[in-house]
Amino acid sequence: MPKLGMEKIRREALIGAALQAIHAKGSLDVTVGQIAARAGVSSALAHHYFGGKEDLILAAMRHQLVQLGQALRQAQVNARGPRARISAIINANFDETQFSAETVSCWLNFYVKAQGSAPAARLLRIYVRRLRSNLVVSLRPLAGARAGAIAESIGAMIDGVYLRQGLSGQAPDRVAAIRMVENFVEMSLRGAQ
Repeated sequence: MPKLGMEKIRREALIGAALQAIHAKGSLDVTVGQIAARAGVSSALAHHYFGGKEDLILAAMRHQLVQLGQALRQAQVNARGPRARISAIINANFDETQFSAETVSCWLNFYVKAQGSAPAARLLRIYVRRLRSNLVVSLRPLAGARAGAIAESIGAMIDGVYLRQGLSGQAPDRVAAIRMVENFVEMSLRGAQ
């Protein structure tokens, strides 16, 4: 296998192992050695690829954002009209790649990380701005001048569902999460008209 191909596989394995280790520990209090062991590589190789734990955790955050972007693009393929695009955005945020117990746990820890890390805070701001922007574009034809406020509320609702699911001790319920946010959108749009 070419060197670049093997490097990509090892990087992806380390990112996946980081997500698993964070979930298993319930915090970011994991070591590069623990992550490397999960990935089946040496700690030295993990340091070679990512430099240190901070860089590896940031890579895991970026990975989650990339997966969210892919889920959003896939969900938007068949969305016709503004309301369908809003539903596609909601579905993407609760896609299987985004709403597993492992992923919810990691996102909660990423939020905490963003409080003390400028690079992590920047990644989180990117996520928030993208979500808001995507929602505003779809809400504007339905809610006019209230689109921004409704988009902020939907974003808060999505984040709140993550928080509740992450703290519930139960497996995330994707269908119930989507239904809850969709009901909120319907109530918000009725109030906007």
